Amino acid sequence: MASNFGTLFRISTWGESHGGGVGVVIDGCPPRLPLSEADLQPDLDRRRPGQSDIVTPRKEEDTCKILSGVFRGVTLGTPISVLVPNTDARPEAYSEMETHFRPSHADFTYQSKYGVRNWEGGGRSSARETIGRVAAGAVAKKLLAQLFPGIEILAWVSRVHDIHALVDPTSVRFSEIESNAVRCPHPQAAEAMITRIKAMRSEGNSVGGVIETVVRNMPVGLGEPVFDRLEADLAKAMLSLPATKGFEVGSGFAGTLLTGAEHNDPFEIRDGKVHTKTNHSGGVQGGISNGEPLVFRTAFKPTATIAKPQETVTSDGHESTLAARGRHDPCVLPRAVVMVEAMTALVLIDHALRQRAQDCLPR
Repeated sequence: MASNFGTLFRISTWGESHGGGVGVVIDGCPPRLPLSEADLQPDLDRRRPGQSDIVTPRKEEDTCKILSGVFRGVTLGTPISVLVPNTDARPEAYSEMETHFRPSHADFTYQSKYGVRNWEGGGRSSARETIGRVAAGAVAKKLLAQLFPGIEILAWVSRVHDIHALVDPTSVRFSEIESNAVRCPHPQAAEAMITRIKAMRSEGNSVGGVIETVVRNMPVGLGEPVFDRLEADLAKAMLSLPATKGFEVGSGFAGTLLTGAEHNDPFEIRDGKVHTKTNHSGGVQGGISNGEPLVFRTAFKPTATIAKPQETVTSDGHESTLAARGRHDPCVLPRAVVMVEAMTALVLIDHALRQRAQDCLPR
């Protein structure tokens, strides 16, 4: 199973949802970066279950432990291993799923591909795997801040079901995003989203939506055409997250409704530097960052595991029904915000290191 991501800044996540723990090994982090568990824990706290009444009630503190790669408060340049123990595992709640495939989940495909699967909470296919990504993303964020002072990665929930929030990517603030449980910086829309998610939970149902992301104070030159274009690697990163179904950058699909004259971003000189007057490109042109805000959106489907009875089949080939037990998010988006940030940081730091390795001669 491919559990690795990155070229120079590489991560390998490991662990299952109801096993002894989950974590990550980070390879390629430069030496002498100040690092401790305190740098990782805030993002893990934003990702953890049980933090509000609109997410799964599973109670995990998700306290991390750095096992290797750090000595006297700085990285060594050797692999960094991070462990997060599972302390509230309840595998017995998933016993029916040993034989019943959950509709639209990974049960059938994992069984078909590998001939074996961990059915306790989905095992490796559970979103609990993303703990390793978030821990690694926190390291990537800290390294990015060292290389590019002022760079800022922000993600927020822009839509839940049919409730949409119009948010300005150039001015949105972290405090506004974190001001409510759904992580939407538009107060009125956030209230409606929370109400909708609670209604879905009471019905044993779920909803999906969209997370929008902006990276401000982007450096120029990140991205490796032809195949490792910046937006291509971002798309792979986002679509590797559980429950994702779509990705668009800049104007995205809406750009197909514009003409070339309407969609092109005219250049200008501003503060002595080349800028674009508009940003339909979303900060990427020719697969390379142009210094404008990097703007993209990621679509998440409704949570597949729901409490409503659904038609399914069993592993021995019989038709049946399943109403899932266990503890599940009625909407994955509030906790997925930090996952999107983490994957963004991992893509950017990998491309930053690749650019520095490649463009090392004086111009």
